[in-house]
Amino acid sequence: MHYVYSAALILLASCQMLHNPRFLLIPPGFPGLLHCAAMSTITGTFQLQQPLNYREGARVEPVDGDHSEETYEPATGRVIGKFLFSGEKEVDMAVQNAQAAFKIWSQKSGMERSTVLLEAARIIRERREEIATLETINNGKSITEARIDIDTSWQCLQYYAGLAGSLAGQHIQLPGGSFAYTRREPLGVCVGIGAWNYPFQIACWKSAPALACGNAMVFKPSPFTPISTVMLAEIYHEAGVPKGLFNVVQGGVATGQFLCQHPNVAKVSFTGSVPTGIKIMEMAAKGIKPVTLELGGKSPLIIFSDCVLENAVKGALMANFLTQGEVCCNGTRVFVQNEILNSFTKEVIKQTQNIKIGDPLLEDTRMGALINNSHLEKVLSFVKQAKDQGALVLCGGEACVPDDPKLSGGFYMSPCVLGNCNDNMTCVQEEIFGPVMSILPFDTEEEVLERANNTRFGLAGGVFTRDIQRAHRVVAALQAGMCFINNYNVSPVELPFGGYKMSGFGRENGEAAIEYYSQLKTVCVEMGNVESVF
Repeated sequence: MHYVYSAALILLASCQMLHNPRFLLIPPGFPGLLHCAAMSTITGTFQLQQPLNYREGARVEPVDGDHSEETYEPATGRVIGKFLFSGEKEVDMAVQNAQAAFKIWSQKSGMERSTVLLEAARIIRERREEIATLETINNGKSITEARIDIDTSWQCLQYYAGLAGSLAGQHIQLPGGSFAYTRREPLGVCVGIGAWNYPFQIACWKSAPALACGNAMVFKPSPFTPISTVMLAEIYHEAGVPKGLFNVVQGGVATGQFLCQHPNVAKVSFTGSVPTGIKIMEMAAKGIKPVTLELGGKSPLIIFSDCVLENAVKGALMANFLTQGEVCCNGTRVFVQNEILNSFTKEVIKQTQNIKIGDPLLEDTRMGALINNSHLEKVLSFVKQAKDQGALVLCGGEACVPDDPKLSGGFYMSPCVLGNCNDNMTCVQEEIFGPVMSILPFDTEEEVLERANNTRFGLAGGVFTRDIQRAHRVVAALQAGMCFINNYNVSPVELPFGGYKMSGFGRENGEAAIEYYSQLKTVCVEMGNVESVF
């Protein structure tokens, strides 16, 4: 996808954001235009000023918050604020408030809901630069990627606004003039639990179909990235949803438990790790609540010798290094046919070494900082373990410090390519969730398919080949929910997204998501007399 925006509009949006007292991105008194023109001056200046919970149309502190956490700017390692975790009472108030809003929202027509969602999409589009900048500050990804995330966010709202007015049931003719019909009805108060790699986008992916179907939502962001989701709540409020329709509760494990176990929650949608997904499923099962789980992956990317090599190399980089490799559907097991192994590997190394690491708010940065120091150490330990097990580090795989002194405390590492890998290595079997690509040679299609499917995960998979019959044959055989032919990691909102096996179930995006945020009621109408067997 390609986007064209006026530089003047982006500059204006940036200036408006920098002088907004909610955010205080720069010290008061600095010339606004100078700071708008040089975005990197924002790095290291943001300080959190307002509460991050949102309930009944306003930012609030949790009524029973007895535990606070720090939130960081990954680019600098600097603490940018503290926020309170929500306890059981705050969760209950958020759910009750959402229930009241649901009673109003669920009675609106699809076209009425569509109008509000379109307005929310317009506001997101208008505030694109502001939201993307805060996403970069709290997540560490490059501003270039963050802008694309925000684009897919407003597109998601726009897409479901288009579907809202078309939601309908069926009419079924029965004997003797009797008939039946079905009604597609909302579920009630849904819970969304987000991940830290795409904070704002995930909140939109979950809330847009939920609201289009007439539901309310209480959303819990990851405690690592608490900042941007509350902006979505404000945008929904500004667009005209009833107060409380989209509430935000901050917190960790306990807060998530209170949400999943709340008797008035109708459904839970979770994006995150497999172990947490299992626990959420267990809690939801006790209340017979439906769940959508978008979990981890260890996806295969298969490169055949007849591919367009340039495209295959680009695809491999897209499959491994977006958002510092912190992407669940990444194709981190890169299977390369032996005939082109050397040429492919050489070009991948060359292009990986050219990836610019640094201040994520600079326009030419292509890789920012990992989410926090503990995660950085975890990813580096995977690289060390791979070396111990016989893999060769062909490039990268080390902690690095960009030249800018203000970035010295940031959580950076050089993107890593591993060679001499085999299927039994930990780096090939386990999700690393960092910028680490494992290259594995193969000979035949039959062999590589067996190896590609030999995993407990099934989120995604890809193939590069000029043989169109082979391409379709391979993706048909891959045990994965999202497959790519001659590309990777493109996710238009029109397409359903979700996994097989332990990567979860249910779908987000596309028309399929409607099925997971609504329920069918069947109504049977007798037009004659009742015939009784008694």
